[in-house]
Amino acid sequence: MGPLPSRAEVVIIGGGIIGVSIAYYLAKKGAGKVVLLERGIMGEGSTGKCAGGIRTQFSTEINIRFSLLSLKVFEGFQAEFGVDPEFHPVGYLFLAAHERQWQVLNANAQLMQTMGLGVELLDPDEIRRRWPFLRVDDLLGGSYTKGDGYAGPYEVLQGFAKGARRLGAMLREGTEVTGIQVKKGRVQAVEVATGERVVTPVVINAAGPYAGQVAAMVGLDLPVRPVRRQLFFTDPFQELPSCFPLVIDLEHGWYMRREGEGLLLAGPQDAESSFNERVDFEAQEWTAARSLHRVPILERARIVRGWAGLYDISPDHHAIVGPFPEIRGFICANGFSGHGFQHSPAVGILVAELIAEGQAKTIDIYPLRPQRFREGDLIYEPLTAFRD
Repeated sequence: MGPLPSRAEVVIIGGGIIGVSIAYYLAKKGAGKVVLLERGIMGEGSTGKCAGGIRTQFSTEINIRFSLLSLKVFEGFQAEFGVDPEFHPVGYLFLAAHERQWQVLNANAQLMQTMGLGVELLDPDEIRRRWPFLRVDDLLGGSYTKGDGYAGPYEVLQGFAKGARRLGAMLREGTEVTGIQVKKGRVQAVEVATGERVVTPVVINAAGPYAGQVAAMVGLDLPVRPVRRQLFFTDPFQELPSCFPLVIDLEHGWYMRREGEGLLLAGPQDAESSFNERVDFEAQEWTAARSLHRVPILERARIVRGWAGLYDISPDHHAIVGPFPEIRGFICANGFSGHGFQHSPAVGILVAELIAEGQAKTIDIYPLRPQRFREGDLIYEPLTAFRD
């Protein structure tokens, strides 16, 4: 591992999918020397522990636009990066058991249809007809998008990383940022644990669940909280179809999809914020109970392993993207609330535009500005796989 450069045009803090995507698109724009600093190993945090979902079903226009822009990148990923993202277009199926959830799905479908997107609202009988393994007697209905699905987070991260390095960006692992120097309201430099210092006019906070700690280095309050959620995997299970949608039960935040010949089953999320990433037995019991309720045949499946990761949740479940006006050169790309992987291409494109061209042009990111929380201008996203 060679020394860090003494100067850079941009320093990115965080080597998850968001930071690496931004590094690639900045390098692609010829934004000068781009340095990414990751204190551990790239992708070992939230990126490596996510379910890889990619969907257009959201309740706000800006989230849908982020999905559409990202989907274009995923569809051409292998041609651009030489890496197969392993995208499986199995569809997404949201299930509503209560009136408020059904209203959300109906409103969401109307919004998607005005944007020219296909979405089906299904009654319980139709859900049972298509996917007879699902219990539907307690449902009001569901919404289904056939082109959505999931991809491989590790494969996508490696594609971005290889592309960024090929274009001249430096991606440095095992390098912890310990301080950010600010003078007269402007970013001056980044300091790391080795004692090295990189002079830079732009710092991008892409630290995921740790984004609040990075913001605190420059005296800013960034309302991103880390919340543990757990995932479990079964051994090979052939009593379900080899291909079925990623199913999300909105009542409990439980979801299920294929993982090879087995199944990925969502466990619970914690009620309180923490950086705890341990897997516990109580979570496995919760997962088994929710799984059996919605898919009774899973009584024959066996959970063989699990892992825990962190959501980086914002108060309105939308990303926080853009600068704080009081610290010039400090850019946020945080708070993705479980949508970071699937929106990472769009974030990379838009943040690169913001830095290289002075504003994000492909999509207006003003609604995602950091100061919206103190202004009371929140944009709530109810269509998530976690519960408040």
